[in-house]
Amino acid sequence: MIARRIWRSHRFLRPFSSSSVCAPPFRVPEYLPQSSSSPASRPFFVHPPNLMKWCGGSRSWFSNEAMAIDSNSGLIDVPLAQTGEGIAECELLKWFVKEGDSVEEFQPLCEVQSDKATIEITSRFKGKVALISHSPGDIIKVGETLVRLAVEDSHDSLLLTSDSSEIINLGGSKQRTDNLVGALSTPAVRNLAKDLGIDINVITGTGKDGRVLKEDVLRFSDQKGFVTDSVSSEHAVIGEDTVSTKASSNFEDKTVPLRGFSRAMVKTMTMATSVPHFHFVEEINCDALVELKQFFKQNNTDSTIKHTFLPTLIKSLSMALTKYPFVNSCFNAESLEIILKGSHNIGVAMATEHGLVVPNIKNVQSLSLLEITKELSRLQHLATNNKLNPEDVTGGTITLSNIGAIGGKFGSPLLNLPEVAIIALGRIEKVPKFSKEGTVYPASIMMVNIAADHRVLDGATVARFCCQWKEYIEKPELLMLQMR
Repeated sequence: MIARRIWRSHRFLRPFSSSSVCAPPFRVPEYLPQSSSSPASRPFFVHPPNLMKWCGGSRSWFSNEAMAIDSNSGLIDVPLAQTGEGIAECELLKWFVKEGDSVEEFQPLCEVQSDKATIEITSRFKGKVALISHSPGDIIKVGETLVRLAVEDSHDSLLLTSDSSEIINLGGSKQRTDNLVGALSTPAVRNLAKDLGIDINVITGTGKDGRVLKEDVLRFSDQKGFVTDSVSSEHAVIGEDTVSTKASSNFEDKTVPLRGFSRAMVKTMTMATSVPHFHFVEEINCDALVELKQFFKQNNTDSTIKHTFLPTLIKSLSMALTKYPFVNSCFNAESLEIILKGSHNIGVAMATEHGLVVPNIKNVQSLSLLEITKELSRLQHLATNNKLNPEDVTGGTITLSNIGAIGGKFGSPLLNLPEVAIIALGRIEKVPKFSKEGTVYPASIMMVNIAADHRVLDGATVARFCCQWKEYIEKPELLMLQMR
């Protein structure tokens, strides 16, 4: 009976520290004499897989690491959980709640972005937001506290009211929440203090319940001699003319931190420079491709579908990979092994306002041109809105970089490791060409540059592969003939 009661009381979890990111092991409950320990102080450990059942099938992430619970105050630290394999930190994009808000179970708390995707963090508890620990734009390590929640507990009758910053327990004793969670302030004010190098906890707040306001931070900064930029520019009046004293501020240097996908690009491109690259350049006649696209547009019955050159290029690339499987592989440098990939997961580099991202179309070898067109449109929409899932950007086997869509007819790409090949596509342009008879005719020509890992692929293999791909593009009849 005692064991059953302890099992149902799931609020007793292992205390969490920011340096510990490993899941706590399951532990048999400890039975202590009533005289030596009260039920509220008996430790009980729950294995994270059991906690995972609380998500109710939601695709949003919640923090499945151990949470630090103060049984005397009812406050819970919600840490950033492991959002994916190899992810050590995330950037906080935005909050869906603010201090003082009530939250329900599985309600979204915030949105974070890792090197691979954008993820919503949801709450596992019902309670009230007592403290938001980070501001949008902060880089948060896995295991660090995101937010502190005040959870109502029927066993101890802990209450946290919105009209008072005090916590009242059954014994009648009261504690100030600022002693428990630090200075009260909004994320914007905390961010301002952080930029000025000021510890916000040493500032005396003049707001309600001692809340630190923006004016308090600026006043403290002036008193301590911190240098701040004035929001409103100062003006010197000379006669009837007004001259701005901040006219030269437009020429000052500005430091821009790298975040999200741009931060990931630094790592991947630095790794790519350590690999010996081999480049093969070829021009492809796209007259037949232009005619095929025009035919698709004229016979399109679905207004939501936009036909472009890219789906046909992707499908023809998959057909060429079938004959040259080593181009669709990855290399394990430690074991000196080449892994031939069974699926053609072709990635497409996309430049967004959030940075460069490379989602991939899965199993192209099994998709029709129309299915590739729809999947490409879906990925482009998600990338534009910064809503790509981790599955969309992982597992790629080869990459296309369509620089011609922006401009330029030639590019020299770097590998997207662990892939062994990447192809840059130039723009299609009309140029004069000579026929075998010596007559001049216009042709739609596209330049392609294949970058290959020279540890795995030799020049002859890349050249033969490119010639096969070129044949499928210039003669789409052969492509149709061999498509499954």
